[in-house]
Amino acid sequence: MKCLSLKKIEFLNPKLFLTKNSSFVFLLIVIASCTMSSDNKLTPPSPEKIPFVMEAHGDTRIDNYYWLRDDTRSDPQVLNYLKLENEYADQWFEKRTDYKSLILEELISRIVTSETSYKVKKGDYLYFNEISSKDQLPKYYRSKDGNKELIIDPNIKLKTQEYYSINSVVPSSDNSLIAFNDDDNGRREFTIKILDSDYELLDDEITQTSYGIFWSSDNKFIIYLKKDPITLIANQVYVHEIGTSQDKDVLIYKEEDSEFNINLGQSRTDKFIYINIEKTNANEIRLIDAGNPKAEPKIAIVRGEDHLYSLEHANDDSFYVRSNLNSPNYKVYKASDIDSLDVAVEEIAPHYPDIFISDHIIFDDYLVLEIRENGLPGIQKIKLSDKSSSMVAFNEESYYVSLSYNLDSKDKNFYYSYSSPTQPVTIYSQELENSDTKNLWQKEINNFDADKYKTSRQFITARDGVKVPVTITHHNDIDLKSSPILFYGYGSYGLTTESYFRSSIIPLLDRGFVHVLVNIRGGGEMGKYWYEQGRMFNKLNTFYDFNDAVKSVLNMGIGSKEKVFAQGGSAGGLLMGAIINFEPELYTGILSGVPFVDVLTTMSDASIPLTTFEWDEWGNPENKDEYNYIKQYSPYDNIRALNYPAVLVTSSLFDSQVQYYEPAKYTPKLREYSTSGNPVLMKMNLIGGHGGKSGRLNQMEETAEEYGFLLNLLDE
Repeated sequence: MKCLSLKKIEFLNPKLFLTKNSSFVFLLIVIASCTMSSDNKLTPPSPEKIPFVMEAHGDTRIDNYYWLRDDTRSDPQVLNYLKLENEYADQWFEKRTDYKSLILEELISRIVTSETSYKVKKGDYLYFNEISSKDQLPKYYRSKDGNKELIIDPNIKLKTQEYYSINSVVPSSDNSLIAFNDDDNGRREFTIKILDSDYELLDDEITQTSYGIFWSSDNKFIIYLKKDPITLIANQVYVHEIGTSQDKDVLIYKEEDSEFNINLGQSRTDKFIYINIEKTNANEIRLIDAGNPKAEPKIAIVRGEDHLYSLEHANDDSFYVRSNLNSPNYKVYKASDIDSLDVAVEEIAPHYPDIFISDHIIFDDYLVLEIRENGLPGIQKIKLSDKSSSMVAFNEESYYVSLSYNLDSKDKNFYYSYSSPTQPVTIYSQELENSDTKNLWQKEINNFDADKYKTSRQFITARDGVKVPVTITHHNDIDLKSSPILFYGYGSYGLTTESYFRSSIIPLLDRGFVHVLVNIRGGGEMGKYWYEQGRMFNKLNTFYDFNDAVKSVLNMGIGSKEKVFAQGGSAGGLLMGAIINFEPELYTGILSGVPFVDVLTTMSDASIPLTTFEWDEWGNPENKDEYNYIKQYSPYDNIRALNYPAVLVTSSLFDSQVQYYEPAKYTPKLREYSTSGNPVLMKMNLIGGHGGKSGRLNQMEETAEEYGFLLNLLDE
């Protein structure tokens, strides 16, 4: 079988470029600047077209913008082009109503003067953060006996640099030290730093780490993850001794299979740190003894294809195993000890064909489950002594709930967070024995009256007869048939797109928009089956579901067919690219954030970050059948002469999840082929990563610009 090969097209003039080791050094790249033409219309940037041939399985593809890939992110020609695209977009907005400022003002008006997070107890301390209306980032605090102490203020960093974020702040078990990890460019390559009890930095500095900071039982060691520097897959687990340099750190596990990624977790008993080695349909957990972190990690259950599991360690040293072995929607069983985790002593929660068990936590006499039924999340409580069970009741049609802040396995209460399109996130506690429930904390929102809005949940019928859930939210005082309507979707990786409170959409709702959340196949909303029906050779269902949902909702008399918009980011950006290739005239405008649009090329190149880890999701193009299937929907490969809607693409130069050059290539190609004359714009953050700029005010500004784009389209 012939694998992918990349080669240049020979130009008549060979002096146009030189080749060395199959890479190009371009001698001349001509990029037109953004200018005003004689008819007062903007002229978009026009990057040079340098044909680049990709061959596989007897198929030939030509990419005229392949040269925009610069892994160093320093090529002046590439950076200049990106700046010109930004200038062009800015000029487009300058010629129109400044909705951005109006929306931003509204978003800021809903921020309370000072907001305090839910306070988490650890020993004698309460840990929390606070953010004022003028802060970009929250300040981290702790208190003891009512005395509040500032741990760290990340806003200080943002005064001297464009990007800064803190991923986590983790105190040692005795509260004598506090570790945190920060990111200076959005690439999600974190540096771990450690504060003493006076909040002064120790000399310890651990660079190029991934998510997660975990302390040993004696508070002398930190366990952390490192990424492969090329693929950015987290594959190495290290132990760092406090007071030593990083070059003395001990590697205790390295994953050699590039299709697997690692994340770390910790048992609620604090006795074990979990190394979870996973890919789409398989995982393996290895246990680190928190009291002896340098010892060889112990395998819980050996990895097996199509077997996923998770663990909960109980106070009696038994384990509760959540497993999908012969149980696609998972079951939970009890294993007696660490040496027999694959042997069920008893089944606690059986497999149900219509109920998906998504998480579990254990208390002394209770197992508490996160479940999904009919696409909605729920919480089930099982008393171990008599196997009786009960459900937590929720009254709204559409909502999101998850187990949260359950840090103490000996607690007599469990905690969960709840939100809905009309209710800001709220933290509740429920007593395990008598089910008494208390409202502990709710996010404050200024200038918001939930009674002004309505949410409903419907099921539409896709073209193959499958029922797809949608959540519809709008202001009470609108004419539904004539209203602009914004559809939102994702539909990949088995991730759920939840119906939680989104304050960012209130300005649109207040201007008469209908907002529709579409839970298409490929997500995890309806269980394992739902995910499997939207990945690999079933991926087309994802895009068909979305377009079918749009048409069905419109046919219900909800939304104007002349004012239809759609939004998605990352794999949801792939969704945006696919739906407009299939049915472009269905849409007025598209918001495509950090879009994964060059699927075939990316999945063909193992050197691109995260590629090998994602072969189970999209397919490996070395396989001809998988190559051909991906080519059917890969947005970049399927752009052709069509009446495309207006599109705003947003991305970041240092995005580690979706490389910047995918949207950078997609934008000029879409603009070139579109026959509609509708604008195709791109805003590229030259600092920042997959989540955009750092700081909530900066992020609000980006949101305001995106929604301003939609409002300006309505004015055209």
